[in-house]
Amino acid sequence: MSGADKNELRSRLEFAVGAARAAGEHALGYFQSTDLVIDRKSDASPVTRADREAEQLIRASLGESFPDDAILGEEFGEQSGSTGYRWYLDPLDGTKSFVRGVPLWGTTIGLELDGQPAAGVVAFPGLKEIVWAGSGLGAWWANGVSPLQEGETLPDEVRPARVSDVSNIADAFMTSTTVKGFDEAGTFAGYDRLRKVVSEDRGWGDCYGYLLVATGRIDIHIDPEMNIWDVAPMPTIIEEAGGRATDLDGKRGIDLENLIATNGQLHDRVLELLNG
Repeated sequence: MSGADKNELRSRLEFAVGAARAAGEHALGYFQSTDLVIDRKSDASPVTRADREAEQLIRASLGESFPDDAILGEEFGEQSGSTGYRWYLDPLDGTKSFVRGVPLWGTTIGLELDGQPAAGVVAFPGLKEIVWAGSGLGAWWANGVSPLQEGETLPDEVRPARVSDVSNIADAFMTSTTVKGFDEAGTFAGYDRLRKVVSEDRGWGDCYGYLLVATGRIDIHIDPEMNIWDVAPMPTIIEEAGGRATDLDGKRGIDLENLIATNGQLHDRVLELLNG
C-alpha cells in the first residue's frame, strides 16, 4: 500500500472510530429503557429503534465525508460506490443482550478495500471500551472512554491491542456466542471436542468475544453462524493485534458463514479439534 493509500485508509479509520462512538452513544440512550419497543425481523431476530437510528447516523456521516464509498448495513441494505472502499455497518451487534439490559453489545464498522478486509472498529458504550485497527496501521484499544466531544474522533488514552501468548490448548480460555448455534449449524461435535480440552469456556458472545481476544483477555472466540456485517471488522482487528481469524476451513475474508478468532498460536489446533 502506497503512502497516499495508507493516508486514505488512516483518515477513514479515524472517521470510523468517531462514527462508531457517536452511534453507540446514541443507542446507549435507549439502553435499559422501560418503554423500549422490540420488533421482529423476518428471521425472528429482535430489532429496535436504537438499531435503526444508530445506522442512520453512521450513514449520514458517511454521506458527508465519503459519499462515493459503497455501504452495506444490517438495517438499511446496500448503497453502491465507485472508490473501491465498502463499509459494513452493524449499528447494534448483540441486540439480544441489549434488549435484556446486558451491556455486552457494540456498534461495529468494517471497511473493505478492493474485496479485502482493510479496517474495523468495535465500540462498547455500555462498557466504555473501544478497539480499532487498520491494515498496516496496528490495533488499538481504549477503556474508560469518556463521551464523544464535538470534533473528536480518537479517545485520549490509547494503548496497543495485543493478543495473549498462550500456546498450550489446555491453558486456553474460550468463549462462544451460542451453543445452540452449533446444533443448528451441525457443528456441535467439534465444539464439544474443543470445550473438553480448553481450560475454561464461557458464553461472552457477539462482538464482545472478539474484543477480548484482541486485547489478550481470552485466547479463543468462536461463532457458528455469522452475517457479513458481523464478520467485516474482525479479521483486521484480530490480525493487527497479532492473532488469526478464519472460518472453519481456514479461509480468511469477510463473506464467511462462521468465524474463529484466536491468538494465532492456537489457531491450527483449534481448527483441528473443531473439524475432527
